[in-house]
Amino acid sequence: MKKLITRSCEEIMTTVYKPIEFVIDGLLAQGLYILAGAPKVGKSWLALDMCLSIAKGEKILGLKTSQGTALYLCLEDSYARIQNRLYELTDEPTEMLYFSVMSESIGNGLEEQIESFKIEHCGLKIVFIDTLQMVRSDTDSSYGSDYKELSVLKTLADKLEIAIIVVHHTRKCKDTDPFNMISGSTGISGCVDGSMVLIENKRGSRNAKLFCVGRDIENAEISLHFDSDLKKWIVTDELSTSKTKDNIFLAALYVYLKKHISFTGTASELVSELKEVTQEQFYPNRVTRDLVQNGYTLRKYGIDFQYKRTRNGRLIILHYDRERDSSDSKNTSEVTVNRLTLKV
Repeated sequence: MKKLITRSCEEIMTTVYKPIEFVIDGLLAQGLYILAGAPKVGKSWLALDMCLSIAKGEKILGLKTSQGTALYLCLEDSYARIQNRLYELTDEPTEMLYFSVMSESIGNGLEEQIESFKIEHCGLKIVFIDTLQMVRSDTDSSYGSDYKELSVLKTLADKLEIAIIVVHHTRKCKDTDPFNMISGSTGISGCVDGSMVLIENKRGSRNAKLFCVGRDIENAEISLHFDSDLKKWIVTDELSTSKTKDNIFLAALYVYLKKHISFTGTASELVSELKEVTQEQFYPNRVTRDLVQNGYTLRKYGIDFQYKRTRNGRLIILHYDRERDSSDSKNTSEVTVNRLTLKV
């Protein structure tokens, strides 16, 4: 019997893990997602617009994208139809968007095809599979079957550190919970990292809502209108997701260390020292969390940190190295965060 691999609570809470990378800010992160909607509601137009926007590094639905290569498996279309749709959206081709109208099924070569494509295009950010039914190898739609098939794609997305979005259909029956309308068992929703359901307010009205839920995203309801001239879904109101706030603590820490270079002490002592930079209220019990969860950002700013256990508690050790500071603030005398200007 293999020994159970475990990590202690302390190890997990003090380890700097690679932060989750969003492909579409606040909406799509690395992992497996479902985009569901009724037939002909406009899912493919939205999927194509997302692919184009990511390939070009342009906003989609008013949200920033992380530019990279996109792969769209249009398994119910022809290249001629894809060409027509592309010309409706843009007249400028991009070398970072690829299409295929044929692929193997899940468990029968699809994973190897996507992995091979990633090797050839290391900048791959996102893969759209349109539709799920075209790559299923099992006709059974039980919870176990749905979960097992989707888990193969989730494992692949995690391994390649990309986003995979599977286009799927909704049931005809209405439900107060839009995610219950996703066709198939709850094994589909249970396996994926996030779900998006596109539902028209009234069939043919071209007004709809995109309902979003996920492990790494906040629940959102985005009101949309399909512009028949632009062939795009346009946001008609403010997103209901909360906006990310810049971390004032990290900014204050950066300003402090640019002046003092190093710090060794407890969390309470660090909070006290930061009062020379700003009167913003910081809490010692949040310091460890902010340092650990923003470890990659700190390294970008040339800041190293570690913890050292002593008889009197845990010491925080920080050091600033200007030569390794790759930020735009390296040569300035102040940092502005949330309209708060912190002077070096």
